[in-house]
Amino acid sequence: MRVIRGLTDLKPLKKGCVLTIGNFDGLHLGHQVVIDKLVKQGQRLTLPVVVLIFEPQPLEYFLGDNAPSRLMRLREKVLQFTQLPIDDLLILPFNRRLADYDAHTFIQTLLVETLNVKYLVIGDDFHFGKARQGNFALLKEKGRELGFEVENTQPYQQVGMRISSTLIRDTLGKGDLKLAKQLLGRDYSICGRIVHGHKRGRTIGFPTANIALFRKNTPISGVFAITLSGIGENEIQGIANVGTRPTINGGSKIILETHLFDFNQEIYGAYVNVHFKKKIRNEQRFESLNHLKQQIKHDVIRVKQFFENSDD
Repeated sequence: MRVIRGLTDLKPLKKGCVLTIGNFDGLHLGHQVVIDKLVKQGQRLTLPVVVLIFEPQPLEYFLGDNAPSRLMRLREKVLQFTQLPIDDLLILPFNRRLADYDAHTFIQTLLVETLNVKYLVIGDDFHFGKARQGNFALLKEKGRELGFEVENTQPYQQVGMRISSTLIRDTLGKGDLKLAKQLLGRDYSICGRIVHGHKRGRTIGFPTANIALFRKNTPISGVFAITLSGIGENEIQGIANVGTRPTINGGSKIILETHLFDFNQEIYGAYVNVHFKKKIRNEQRFESLNHLKQQIKHDVIRVKQFFENSDD
């Protein structure tokens, strides 16, 4: 899979392509259905399979810090896409110029003249162009006129619910990791690099591996049973806290701290993936570090019991 950042790095697609467009936040099961349909059309037409995403996501551009939390950062999204049978991932900067495109300009300039799209697969709620004026009906009309087919995917349901990034975000916010896994098709996870922290965990007997999040907010917070991959062949069990550590400093910066069981290696700089298995409790402020230490001891017991009784 090629990762193409911006149109200047895009080589002309003389024969055309099959294309889908969206945020693909989480790359959940519904997204994977869209990709599957696109791949089949690419095989039928013997054309490259192209996915177009925007960075930042449009709502982040318009709402700034008030935008919904992401399920995954761009790097995590790219890593997930590498596991799918697509040819090109095109990442376009969402800026004022693109935001000001009206729907007809978007179709003519981007889809036809630049990408030479021959088959377009979109979600049923896809809107585009300034003020979201473009929709499926317009794409069908312009497709007949300009020579490309358009397929509108039907809502994909799991456990009786229509899968969407919003639903998964809400599910994670409620701490229902089991349902989130059913909607995503995998455990919810966060990737990042192990960085140096303040090493206060060592002073209370629970050294932590801290992961740099580079996020202003996350869809989850609290204490979790987790496994960590990226160090050796096997996943490592542990406990993690996602939050602002109110007992330690009560700041606003969100931190992911993991305490790994039966593990004692220097792993600073490693790029790892933290898989969230079960929420244990909400983050809370304690009267003292000693109270925090006692609570962590209790949390660790609960997490180890979870893994002992889990089939996962």
